[in-house]
Amino acid sequence: MAMETSAQSPAPVRQVANAIAGWIDRLGAIWVEGQIAQVNRRPGVQTVFMTLRDAVADLSVTVTCSRTLFDGLNPPLVEGASVVVHAKPSYYANRGTISLYAREIRMVGLGELLARLERRRQLLAAEGLFAAELKRPAPFLPTRVGLVTAPGSAAERDVVDNARRRWPAVEFETAYAAMQGPRCASEVIEALGRLERHADVDVVVVARGGGAVEDLLPFSDEALLRAVHAMRTPVVSAIGHEPDSPLLDLVADVRASTPTDAAKLIVPDVAEEARGVAWARDRVRSTLDAWLRREAEGLAALRSRPALADPRTLLDARSAELDALLERARRTLGHRLDRAADDVGHQRARARALSPLETLRRGYAVLQDAEGRVVTSVDDLAPAGVEVSVRVADGRIHATTTRTTRLEEPTDA
Repeated sequence: MAMETSAQSPAPVRQVANAIAGWIDRLGAIWVEGQIAQVNRRPGVQTVFMTLRDAVADLSVTVTCSRTLFDGLNPPLVEGASVVVHAKPSYYANRGTISLYAREIRMVGLGELLARLERRRQLLAAEGLFAAELKRPAPFLPTRVGLVTAPGSAAERDVVDNARRRWPAVEFETAYAAMQGPRCASEVIEALGRLERHADVDVVVVARGGGAVEDLLPFSDEALLRAVHAMRTPVVSAIGHEPDSPLLDLVADVRASTPTDAAKLIVPDVAEEARGVAWARDRVRSTLDAWLRREAEGLAALRSRPALADPRTLLDARSAELDALLERARRTLGHRLDRAADDVGHQRARARALSPLETLRRGYAVLQDAEGRVVTSVDDLAPAGVEVSVRVADGRIHATTTRTTRLEEPTDA
């Protein structure tokens, strides 16, 4: 219903604002198409604030939705995505702004395409095609490099020229294929198969000079991804499209940001390697020189020792020690022999002093009868005419008794 106003009876601002709010409220839920320009998720708040911009005109409107709806989107909603929003418009009279409360959000156009790719990425990732432990490093210096690219393309020139500039002896085995369009995926798969069967190819590069997201769709083809996953030869993805990388970048063993970057990854820089070799040679030479100097100094120190300077010095010292020991042994043995001789002399003198023969030398004699018994008393002999023998110090005297005389025993005074 139209509002009746005139210059004489104008409507106040609040009445106009409330009328606009009522008109907008009567619109009900509507479908709105646009592009997400900004997303604001505040911590702890269950409402997500977004800015929906018109694809042609410079117009935008605020959109709010529940965090449950936002978090449930697959793939996640990002800035720049084209969407169709089913929302209820509201007019805030106090601020004079219009906002939409979203009840449903759908991807459209490129956004829908990216959503399908995201779902494919999630499925293949769940199968393990993108696992980091499956990645194989590119060889340091490949015998031959396999290259899959379009014939006469700038990507081919970038890879070949930059690789040969870094390592002039590098050799290429090129398998041409369509790099966009409906035949791209099948031809790339066939080219990869040819290079996989080539015995000298050590690494394969798939190169293209970037392009729109739609042009790169074949490099997210599931059959192509599984073919790359099954290859035994390492694969380098050099599609050269940074903002929206195809799924080939995830399944390949090595990802290069551009074909030029791929050339840097597959072959070393001959000048840099030459500098490295020269540095290593200098380091080995200096290390060896230092080791030789230390050994020479050690040898000189050994040679300067008296024992090595004149080996006879050591022998002379040992000979002098031996002579001293021999002389000491002689003296010690002589002293011991002298003491032993003295002991023997003393023992001999003691034995002689105790010997009966020594007693005989002092004038004593031993009287024996004819049967050899020692006569100790005159009673053992007959009165006369008994043959006896007298043992003296130097012999024996034979005699015959004429008479015997008994001595009187002494008496005590």
